[in-house]
Amino acid sequence: QVQLEESGGGLVQAGGSLRLSCAATGRSVSSYSMAWFRQAPGKEREFVAAISWDDSDRDYVDSVKGRFTISRDNAKTTVYLQMNSLQSEDTAVYYCAADLHLYGSRRPSDWDYWGQGTQVTVSS
Repeated sequence: QVQLEESGGGLVQAGGSLRLSCAATGRSVSSYSMAWFRQAPGKEREFVAAISWDDSDRDYVDSVKGRFTISRDNAKTTVYLQMNSLQSEDTAVYYCAADLHLYGSRRPSDWDYWGQGTQVTVSS
């Protein structure tokens, strides 16, 4: 079983930056694909970024390309999301997800493991 815990959320002004972390425990996730999703109030959970198990591929939703960077440190079993040039539309709860066999899906229902989420609020 994999447990995921996000951290690093908070309140930031538009144009600012935050770095989210997702720490995995219970089982090594070095062979897992990892992803970040977000959910704004009243909206469905949406894909933000994903990284393959060996970091050979990264995928981003168009709205964050050039602003967000996903990375991983398998030695520390941690995945990061560096968020720059934040906009009010980025305000949401951000969730980390993991899956052993999956890469390339942007559907939340396809991912097996989830964290509890961390709130990101961008003030304009």
